[in-house]
Amino acid sequence: MSNGNKKTVLILKEKRQVPQKVKDNLKYFVKIKKEILKALKDKKMTVPELSEVINKPKDEILYYLMSLLKYGFVEVDGIDDMDEYFYYKLKDNG
Repeated sequence: MSNGNKKTVLILKEKRQVPQKVKDNLKYFVKIKKEILKALKDKKMTVPELSEVINKPKDEILYYLMSLLKYGFVEVDGIDDMDEYFYYKLKDNG
């Protein structure tokens, strides 16, 4: 990057600050992501099971779980005996 472009980037960073709400949302997402991944480390779980372990509402868990599914952190691993919920597990990236 040339000196002129570097200065432009610094000026833009100063002018266009990331709103605090966006920073807070990202911190919360990272926190929930870690909790979900930790819960799925040892066994596969459904949304209600994750909700109980993490102590958050099912709809919130589902929202974050779908983000993790979309970006390849977790994967579907079958359906429960009652055909109501999918099991999720950590994706084997090895």
